[in-house]
Amino acid sequence: MKQNFLKIPINRILALILLDIMSIVVASFAALYIRFDFSFKGIPQEYLIKFENIIAYNIILTLLFFAVWKLYKSVWRYASATELLNIVFATTCASIAQMILCHILNQKMPRSYFVIYWFLLFGMTTVIRFSYRILRLINSKRSELKTKKDGSNVMLIGAGAAANAILKEIETSRYLNLNPKCIIDDNPGCHGKFLRGVPIVGGRDKIADAVGQYNVDEIIFAIPSANTHVKKEILDICKETGCKMRTLPGMYQLLNGDVSVAKLKEVEIEDLLGRDPIEINTEEVLNYVKDKVVLVTGGGGSIGSELCRQIAGHQPKQLIIVDIYENNAYAIQQELIRKYPTLDLVVLIASVRNTERIEDVFRRYRPNIVYHAAAHKHVPLMEVSPNEAIKNNVFGTYRTAQAADKYGVEKFVLISTDKAVNPTNVMGASKRMCEMVIQMMNRKSQTNFVAVRFGNVLGSNGSVIPLFKKQIAEGGPVTVTDPNIIRYFMTIPEAVSLVLQAGAYARGGEIFVLDMGEPVKIVDLATNLIKLSGYKPGEDIEIKFTGLRPGEKMYEELLMNEEGLKKTANKMIYIGKPIEFDDDVFKKQLDKIYQDAYAETDRIREDIKEIVPTYQFKK
Repeated sequence: MKQNFLKIPINRILALILLDIMSIVVASFAALYIRFDFSFKGIPQEYLIKFENIIAYNIILTLLFFAVWKLYKSVWRYASATELLNIVFATTCASIAQMILCHILNQKMPRSYFVIYWFLLFGMTTVIRFSYRILRLINSKRSELKTKKDGSNVMLIGAGAAANAILKEIETSRYLNLNPKCIIDDNPGCHGKFLRGVPIVGGRDKIADAVGQYNVDEIIFAIPSANTHVKKEILDICKETGCKMRTLPGMYQLLNGDVSVAKLKEVEIEDLLGRDPIEINTEEVLNYVKDKVVLVTGGGGSIGSELCRQIAGHQPKQLIIVDIYENNAYAIQQELIRKYPTLDLVVLIASVRNTERIEDVFRRYRPNIVYHAAAHKHVPLMEVSPNEAIKNNVFGTYRTAQAADKYGVEKFVLISTDKAVNPTNVMGASKRMCEMVIQMMNRKSQTNFVAVRFGNVLGSNGSVIPLFKKQIAEGGPVTVTDPNIIRYFMTIPEAVSLVLQAGAYARGGEIFVLDMGEPVKIVDLATNLIKLSGYKPGEDIEIKFTGLRPGEKMYEELLMNEEGLKKTANKMIYIGKPIEFDDDVFKKQLDKIYQDAYAETDRIREDIKEIVPTYQFKK
């Protein structure tokens, strides 16, 4: 306490006390002056004597109440409504105390005197305290004109609490080079009004006009409560302006009072998909994963690492991450250690192709649940290295599945792909063979083997979005294979949530198919991403069509014709009816393709065709 007291600027406290004494004297005398019709001669002599008799006591009592209400401890440069209330309470207490004092000392004054005195004392005290903030605000506005000439002109979408918090931070910070110019809000009741001095110019129909009128460089979407459809509609308008766009991550920042410019993020392409957030039954997933030993192969990859994040949040007994790439494994390890310090985490470097190593992992840790996400997945690369796709995807899955069977794993979930349906490339065909391995293993094992099939995930390693961003950063061109090519898209957290939900539903042998929503044209993704980056497609950044790559399809399918659809409790997850095949014949085919793959022959595509009749390739 003594240390805090010594830190108080004594010179400022003394200056405030002197100004307060002056205010008390002036307010006391001026109250009499006003009470008697603004005439010095009209003030009776007896009241002047009473004024002299009580003034010293009044000063002491008032200063005491000012101290009690912390009028000498507040930081007035940031004074707000709280400090104003303190002034109200302090001056009210002081006025009442003066009234009681006059009664006790038999120095009665006119009743109206006390009311006038309170108004004068409150006004003068407020002016003294808030004048510093007002002068500081005027000074900061002057400095803003000098330092923010080169700053960004900003438009805010939304005139609510989030926008108010952002404007307040811009107003008080010396380091934010932003100039709020206007606000857009669809509520007509606030049009023409001001929020912290910034005009609310109209609804979303005024966005384009306001950008030109106010020379806006950046748009901040500040409606964290907006649903995905409203957000998409407004962002679709904003992206046509060519302005840089940022948004708040979500509603919880507003609820937690954690709204700031630092929390703003760039508007991402997924913000324009306009799909409602996918919901899962978290209780089902929690009951399924909680207190279980869970192993994730390929746990450092984009899908595998998100699996690890979500599993870690569902209280597993132990989480084991297996990956061949040590940098990825290290990155997810450090992230989980920071976020879940009590998590029993094991990170192992291993290849799923190494039978002895995988068996040792299963024997040592005895996992209850296995998520198999390890795979080669780049379509063009696997077209020129087909043997590696077979070695890693097919036989890596087979060896891991055999270890799961041998060591009594409860559930084994294969991460598959829509490219496994009527495949036109080696990668897709290899994943179809992985599904067949899973179905075969399920028929002879106590372990429940299932596969989960979904399309492209936004932002995953090797997806088009990171490629497009890099090409835009380099000035273009953005390369699209064909103007009509379409793909199904889902965010990584969405896909992984559904994988966990499907795993909870698994009873063995199913191929779960995730509802990917409506397909999206790749050229539309490229166009929107260019606009989100503040450029004009075709003018600033060129879109170049390069033609379909080897093994690439115009569109992906999620089901084969032979497969039917069966609903689950989650409307986003379906079960495909397994295609029947002979296990003995399949084993012989696996032996043959294994020999050819490791002999590095050129017959691998013919081998694949024998196993997967729907596989199409050019000889």
